[in-house]
Amino acid sequence: MNVKPLADRVLIKPTPAEERTLSGIIIPDSAKEKPLRGTVIAAGNGTKDEEMVLKANDEVLYGKYSGTEIELDGEKYIIMRQSDVFAVIAE
Repeated sequence: MNVKPLADRVLIKPTPAEERTLSGIIIPDSAKEKPLRGTVIAAGNGTKDEEMVLKANDEVLYGKYSGTEIELDGEKYIIMRQSDVFAVIAE
């Protein structure tokens, strides 16, 4: 499925949460901390007041409660405003 965010929104694929085991106990998905890092899959064109600075394949950090979770083709994504992204991770 091809998705193009509108205006100042970006589509992000979250980095999977780390599975930590304590003494052989597997932590269930509901108890895992939400990832705060992800990869931009697609970005809108921006608005007349705000230029789009994010682009596809950027690794970003975002707020814990930012955006809206959606599911496309069985994969989980987050769609959010560019202003909810805190930083681009440079390698």
